[in-house]
Amino acid sequence: MKHIGKILLLLLLAAGAGKATAQTQKDSTTVSSDSITWSKELEGVVVKAQKQLIKQEIDRIGYDVQADEESKTQTVMDMLRKVPMVTVDGQDNILVKGNSSYKIYKNGHYDPNLSKNAKETFKSMPASMVKRIEVITDPGAREDAEGVDAILNIVMVDGSKMQGMTGVVSASYNTNNQRNLYTSLTGQMGKLLASIDYGYGGMSSRSTVSISDTDRRYLDTGNRMQSHSDGTNPGAIHYSNLNASYDIDSLNLLSASFGGYFYKLNVQGDGSTALTNPSGLPVYSFNNHYWMPGYSHSSWNGRMDYEHKTRRKGERLTLSYMLALTRQHTDQENTYSDLVNAPFCYTGSLQTERERFTEHTFQADWLRPLGKGHQLEIGTKYIYRNNNSHNTQNFTGIDMLTDNEFEHTTRVLAGYADYIYNHKKWSARAGLRYEYSYMKGQYPDGKGDTFDKHLSDWVPQASLKYQLTDAQSLKLSYTTSINRPGISYLNPAVVTSPTSVHYGNANLVSSHTQRISLIYSYILPKLTLQIAPAYNYSSEGISTIQTARNDIRYTTYDNILRYRRFSVEQYVQWKPFDGTTVVINNNLRYEHYENPNLGYRTFGWSDNFYANLSQKLPWKLLLYMAAYGKIGHSPNGIYYMQHSYQGYYFSLQRSFLKDNRLTVRIGANAPFNKYWTTEAETVNGDYRDFQQSWNNARSFTLSVTWRFGSLKASVKKAEHSIDNDDVVGGISKGG
Repeated sequence: MKHIGKILLLLLLAAGAGKATAQTQKDSTTVSSDSITWSKELEGVVVKAQKQLIKQEIDRIGYDVQADEESKTQTVMDMLRKVPMVTVDGQDNILVKGNSSYKIYKNGHYDPNLSKNAKETFKSMPASMVKRIEVITDPGAREDAEGVDAILNIVMVDGSKMQGMTGVVSASYNTNNQRNLYTSLTGQMGKLLASIDYGYGGMSSRSTVSISDTDRRYLDTGNRMQSHSDGTNPGAIHYSNLNASYDIDSLNLLSASFGGYFYKLNVQGDGSTALTNPSGLPVYSFNNHYWMPGYSHSSWNGRMDYEHKTRRKGERLTLSYMLALTRQHTDQENTYSDLVNAPFCYTGSLQTERERFTEHTFQADWLRPLGKGHQLEIGTKYIYRNNNSHNTQNFTGIDMLTDNEFEHTTRVLAGYADYIYNHKKWSARAGLRYEYSYMKGQYPDGKGDTFDKHLSDWVPQASLKYQLTDAQSLKLSYTTSINRPGISYLNPAVVTSPTSVHYGNANLVSSHTQRISLIYSYILPKLTLQIAPAYNYSSEGISTIQTARNDIRYTTYDNILRYRRFSVEQYVQWKPFDGTTVVINNNLRYEHYENPNLGYRTFGWSDNFYANLSQKLPWKLLLYMAAYGKIGHSPNGIYYMQHSYQGYYFSLQRSFLKDNRLTVRIGANAPFNKYWTTEAETVNGDYRDFQQSWNNARSFTLSVTWRFGSLKASVKKAEHSIDNDDVVGGISKGG
């Protein structure tokens, strides 16, 4: 905490320095006592009009990136730190509304590439390419069954039609030997507009160091297990997107996109495990070397949208199709040495896992204005989702081989209606969605019986907003979401190690989460305040089940979780002086997890906070200082409690050339700390343990961004398209 205190003090000092550098006018005043006259000398007159950056709507909060003058020289990741309800820590982990249960859209539709590779893309993508960043706080009936608390929508720049070409190249390198590259190119020829981008992220052994210690005590035997692990996962990720749109005429637009990512990691490390009895005498011990030479993951998606607008203003019909493919390939080899009284009779194992996810989605949406202030949207969606898994495990030293195949398909047919009302100071939105799901599981190897389920889900939502004054608004909303199990949760294949056994549950079903929230906003050009209390609750949610027998941990899943969360999201953006911006974003929450069947529960208060100051300095320099972290002990499921942590970083940048086309930036992440330390403990179940982990913290980064060309247009997209976000615990969610 001592470093956090220093950072907060520096934030205040820098803000004060900003006041001194903000003075740009010199004046003198003369007053006569006989007749009051004023004379004023001005060295120069500067007239400034600042556009409002933040806008609150019935279902979303938008941040106008183009109206922020710093967007010309910064990245999208920098802009995200200024967006209400979004926090970014020093490791570029993004939270929306205080948690990671969100999806990322681009131009109004789900983008799997951005959702799964947000860190790599946003910290390289120049903010000048983005028009607006929206937090869709209350997705309507069209989206709200998709299993997320919020949606982060990135709206790209959509300038006028121009012939030409433009592009950007951005590269960075840090002292942990981590490299990033991003490049994009956009061109227009008549009615055809196309763009392509490519990104690369290189991870070294030094940047991926992971060290962990676990001290565990089993309740049935009283034995104590101590384990240590030290490993790295160097590798590389490649991602790319191709987008194109064609204006057939003023009423018809055809757009298409294809993109995805591929990464391969060389995971390897060493570990040690020792078990002692309650008296401290050794029971067994062994060392372990693990290696994953074939760990790769790829995800590709293609989309086509046709949008037709009628002569009636605001009316449109959208037809969409999306194909999503995900492939995961895992080979993990373990070798065991220095065995002393080991409770297993093998000296190694080789596990192979092949998972395939294929999804076809067809969707039709119709938006129809009904009169002044009234709007109706109806639509339908059909999803065909297929998961396949093949898992084998071969043990060295004994004649033992496990081989399991599992296939799971889901068909979802959904229909929805959404009504929107706007009149003077009142705005309202109400919708209802119905989803019929057919789920089928089968075993191609014949080791299990085929089973199926038929599910019907009604998903209501409603929001009401009142504009108290030009600057103040109040919004009340209710939303529902559905989570369906993915292949990782469903796959019944048994994976065994000397100290653990893991398997899925093919009988899992979908679960519902309800949310009630109130948002108060006070928005002025120099000061924005937002307070948003909310209450989340769910029953029969998917939860991990942990047991222990004979000093071996068993893990599976079941629909037994009851979850309650009360939170208060707070946001402040203040511009006290010209060139100074202070952002404070934090989420105070109380969480309660419970398994009524087993009588387990965890609960606690915590506060995720983020404070950032940006200050313009002489010589066109821009300084960033930030502190972030979590205060308090928060539950993570029904078994674990996570402890608090803190972090901080600095950066300094300068732009060169005409229109600031070249930007150079240096940054320091946790310069006074070698490692990030996280702690957690198990408080329920058949054992108790305490876990500590360490990752490299200190790094110094140099990044360079160059913008070239003159085209200001971007690829058009249909205003509505496809988004599927309802799966948890599957490879469709990312690696």
